[in-house]
Amino acid sequence: MRLRRRRWIALAVLAPLAAAGAWSVVGEPDRLVVERVDVSVPRWPAALDGLTVAAVSDIHAGSPHVGLAKVRRVVELVNAGRPDLVVLLGDYVIQNVVGGSFVPPEDTAAELARLRARLGVVAVLGNHDWWLDGPRVRAALESRGLPVLENRATPFESNGRRFWVAGISDAWTRRYDIPGTLATVPEEEPVILATHNPDLFPNVPARVGLTLAGHTHGGQVRLPLLGRPVVPSEYGQRYAAGLVREQGRVLFVTTGVGTSIIPVRFRVPPVVSLLTLRAEGAR
Repeated sequence: MRLRRRRWIALAVLAPLAAAGAWSVVGEPDRLVVERVDVSVPRWPAALDGLTVAAVSDIHAGSPHVGLAKVRRVVELVNAGRPDLVVLLGDYVIQNVVGGSFVPPEDTAAELARLRARLGVVAVLGNHDWWLDGPRVRAALESRGLPVLENRATPFESNGRRFWVAGISDAWTRRYDIPGTLATVPEEEPVILATHNPDLFPNVPARVGLTLAGHTHGGQVRLPLLGRPVVPSEYGQRYAAGLVREQGRVLFVTTGVGTSIIPVRFRVPPVVSLLTLRAEGAR
């Protein structure tokens, strides 16, 4: 009787763990959800209140559960959200991933070229793009009309008010230049800074109201009580996911679409992030 009780206890403990493990490999990575976030942006002008930005990162086409059909689904969800601007935050490719297969960046770029936004689409590159072939990935995107900003800023205008998107190079693989990039932007004009890796956020000056990044995948696993055991950041969980506010500046980290290294996700589903930017004090 005592042995039978122990077996039932063991089964009661192991069965949920086995189910969670299976879900993390088969179920969660195959999902794709839309997260909608209102972001109050310091110094953001009232004329630009309500501007919508779609942030997409870490597609990793070729990772398990991310074939070209999944990339098409990403595009469909972004377009359905009718954003004013789309910002692609890097890592379009993956190589040597367990259970995956290589997808050429040219094929992924052909799908991303179907993105539609009132003001347009801009992109930056990530560490995996450079580990494969940065110039090749950049050429693939730009040949499809998707400009890549490497330490370069470009202006946009909405409701008669100009703002800038400053694309900063990946912090792991390139020499990034925040001051040099912002030097081309008039001091009084609002700026969105786009980069792949959020670890450069402490170096972003206060004049930048919003920084967008990806890279972390939200750790891919978020355990109850323990949080995210592994985050590819020197700051641990500090910049792992979502909204971060520090010293009057705002960072948003989107947790991405694909996977890398280990093809699992648990309580961190693949996402397309749709942000509505709000002037401080606006409803």
